[in-house]
Amino acid sequence: MDAQALKKAWLHVEQEQASFIGWDFSYLDGKYEQEPTPWCYEDLGRRVLTPDMHLLDMGTGGGERLASFGHPWHLVSVTEGWEKNYRLLLETLRPKGVDVQFVGDDQRLKFTDHSFDIVLNAHESFQISEVRRVLKPGGFLVTQQVGDLNGIHLASRLIPDFHCGPFDWHLSVVADQLEQAGFTVRYADEAYPWQKFFDMAGLIYYVKTIAWEFPGFSVTTHMRQLLALHEELGRKGYVSNQEHRFILVAKAPETGWTRTDKKIGAEGLS
Repeated sequence: MDAQALKKAWLHVEQEQASFIGWDFSYLDGKYEQEPTPWCYEDLGRRVLTPDMHLLDMGTGGGERLASFGHPWHLVSVTEGWEKNYRLLLETLRPKGVDVQFVGDDQRLKFTDHSFDIVLNAHESFQISEVRRVLKPGGFLVTQQVGDLNGIHLASRLIPDFHCGPFDWHLSVVADQLEQAGFTVRYADEAYPWQKFFDMAGLIYYVKTIAWEFPGFSVTTHMRQLLALHEELGRKGYVSNQEHRFILVAKAPETGWTRTDKKIGAEGLS
């Protein structure tokens, strides 16, 4: 297939990705492989979650992970910051009794103090002081985060003049911030799992979906880089990338939160 035919096919993938909603990566089934982390986020959540708990799921996407917990819907609240997903949740979760809240850039949570027994957070930005405020004394935070080395193996090859920012968002940083805020860290781990893309359609779909890690990318403007990766895929059978993940389970202090507590932020996450 010549370059023009490849470009036409890849532009079609871009168009398909534009309809992405929720956090459903089923399009990538069979197109890529991802090394698992040493932990399971859902299992760690289940270890502390009991059926009577009031639960907040931050950045719930389309509610896919949340549904796997099987928690009573009337005890669940969710936040979402992407308008398309928020509208979806109003149709799918709100009729079940779930409190659905839109959260903008300021990360202020629209809940009263001490509302929740547990906060779940997978790959969502947050303010540690806000999480502590809405947690009941002794409540739990279970969060899996994307570290700042995520994706740079691929981004540095795909984005001209790619600049890697400071290495300041990783396990030890967040664990320290949580402890400063009075939390007790019960579990912590960090990993750098590999990804392998077995076709260019899967790679392009993935890159367009997490566009914040590949600034300015499009098929039209990055054909030269895509053709180089296509050649590599033909030689090796895959194109590799490396992710950065860390996880924390932390317990809030038994004394609760007061409005005089120092604000400790955790902004700018993927």
